[in-house]
Amino acid sequence: MRKIGLTALLIIAAAAGTMVYANTDSRADSHVPGSIDDPLVTKSYVDSLLAGGGTGGQGGAAGVRTEVVTVNPGEVLLGKQGAQFVVRAGKGVAYSADPNGISDVTDGKDIQNGEPVANNHLLIFPREGRGVMPDPKSNTRLTVFVIGGYEIATAPSTGGS
Repeated sequence: MRKIGLTALLIIAAAAGTMVYANTDSRADSHVPGSIDDPLVTKSYVDSLLAGGGTGGQGGAAGVRTEVVTVNPGEVLLGKQGAQFVVRAGKGVAYSADPNGISDVTDGKDIQNGEPVANNHLLIFPREGRGVMPDPKSNTRLTVFVIGGYEIATAPSTGGS
């Protein structure tokens, strides 16, 4: 009886050992250095991602232009859909061809047509037909930092609301 118990114990131990060994990766070279499976990131792997444009992330900034634009009196700087403006110098007023205004995300408010635009505030244009122009009362130029698409057009003769 004792012999049968010892034999059963050895068989169970051998089976358990085989299962553990079969489920482990015993190869020392299981990961190729610099590959996607390598848990350590090497300089050559990062360099290859940068050279090839990368494989991850959103790639959001590719193709977006940034520019400093001067707007003369009598002109209006119109933002394309998704454009962002920061008025850096001069006195500007908002322009909108429709009843909606411009999002001033610095102050968290909506600037309506003809209202003054504060310098160094980030303005977002969700749709076209909105922009900034020099204050008709000041007769000064605007310097605007633009992210995204824009166009310069002739300002409306009314000069505000």
